[in-house]
Amino acid sequence: VELSCIIKSTVTPDPRIEWKKIRDGETSYVFFGNKMQGDFATRAEILSRTSLVIKNTTRMDTATYRCEVAAPSDTKTIDEINIQLTVQ
Repeated sequence: VELSCIIKSTVTPDPRIEWKKIRDGETSYVFFGNKMQGDFATRAEILSRTSLVIKNTTRMDTATYRCEVAAPSDTKTIDEINIQLTVQ
């Protein structure tokens, strides 16, 4: 599964990008500090700086995934997008 976080334009040379998983009211990090966290470390990767690829998805991956972008040099310093993933 590939989830994309589109960054239209930014003047910040290297914006901080974080991915979080929200399931049943619990939030956990997927990608933080430029590395995968938890069980995602062995089965997920970041492509092109903004796309999260999760391999071997299961029903436990069903959740809302939030991509947060922090760009301190931009007019809009932080933005986020929520993507609902449902694994059948």
